[in-house]
Amino acid sequence: MQASRPEVSENILSVNNIEVIYDHVILVLKGVSLHVPKGGIVALLGANGAGKTTTLKAISNLLQAERGAVTKGNIEFRGEEVQDLSPNELVRRGCIQVMEGRHCFGHLSIHENLLTGAFTRKDGAAAIRKDMEMVYDYFPRLRERRSSQAGYTSGGEQQMCAIGRALMSRPAMILLDEPSMGLAPQLVEEIFDIVRQLNQDTGVSFLLAEQNTNIALKYATYGYILESGRVVLDGDGPALRENADVKEFYLGTGGEGRRSFRDVKHYKRRKRWLA
Repeated sequence: MQASRPEVSENILSVNNIEVIYDHVILVLKGVSLHVPKGGIVALLGANGAGKTTTLKAISNLLQAERGAVTKGNIEFRGEEVQDLSPNELVRRGCIQVMEGRHCFGHLSIHENLLTGAFTRKDGAAAIRKDMEMVYDYFPRLRERRSSQAGYTSGGEQQMCAIGRALMSRPAMILLDEPSMGLAPQLVEEIFDIVRQLNQDTGVSFLLAEQNTNIALKYATYGYILESGRVVLDGDGPALRENADVKEFYLGTGGEGRRSFRDVKHYKRRKRWLA
């Protein structure tokens, strides 16, 4: 189905009918379109292998390192086509990705990891120190662990460090890939609360790729559901959360209450939105 635009006056990101192919033969994304409003939080949802990470890497121009390419469609950031830019140039323009699995520099301290996020900046040490204090204010646990080697910190602390490092680049938009992966539910809530607070305080836009549909739609203003490289459903976050199909296929509940995994796992054969 054709993805509709969130009802806003301006989109900071527009992905327009893109196709992604790996190794010149493997078609991974098929006509994907999505839009992120300026200052919004948008969720990109779907099971493992649906194409969420590939979509983010297409936006951040990281496909080439994996022998992938956008072969159709275009990607606009702040009104300009960016699919041919280098990743570091896109960061300079204000779009940065926090990779799945956190990917901190394990041999560096938390403080040193955060400093690496400012490598593209040219506004001086004082501005960088000010933003470092801002990151520590949002993530007090990082202030406590600032001298610790990142590789010896917890998964939640590493996720906070990865988001903080992205903030140090002064982004207009952050692409956040599976922020809940491998974390305890309490930590997931804490990180998503901070994401929402950052969004409200600083106006940074977020595109969240998540398997945890319930938590993502609790915070997102709009959502897109991917299946096999296609957008199959999209809508306002609260509406998607209450959608009967989404409840049945992704939240494990339907009109008859809680359903077993045996009941839910066969949804692909009877998915109403693809009928």
